[in-house]
Amino acid sequence: MDQVDPTAPPSGTGCADCEATGAWWLHLRRCAACGHVGCCDSSPNQHATAHARGSGHRIVQSFEPGEDWFWDYGAEEFAEGPELAAPHAHPAGQPVPGPAGRVPADWMRHLH
Repeated sequence: MDQVDPTAPPSGTGCADCEATGAWWLHLRRCAACGHVGCCDSSPNQHATAHARGSGHRIVQSFEPGEDWFWDYGAEEFAEGPELAAPHAHPAGQPVPGPAGRVPADWMRHLH
């Protein structure tokens, strides 16, 4: 899989783009090519998909505790992949949605 670099560490514990703009997310996805952590398509900003489109990196893995599935944005289907560099998920104590202190009280109204 030329779209996967198992040595690339995740870019952080939250969505890199939401962190940069002060936004919030529901669930996190990790780019299997470069480690960029972005928010899922249910999140208001859908940064994981935006990263895939902008970079051409089509494979992501869930960055949620207890989940290890891969998704291929190009084929629009689940995919197989190797174990990626640790950590494999955001910290278990990190709230969902997150991060703490930035999620609006009416957060469910903002989901896609």
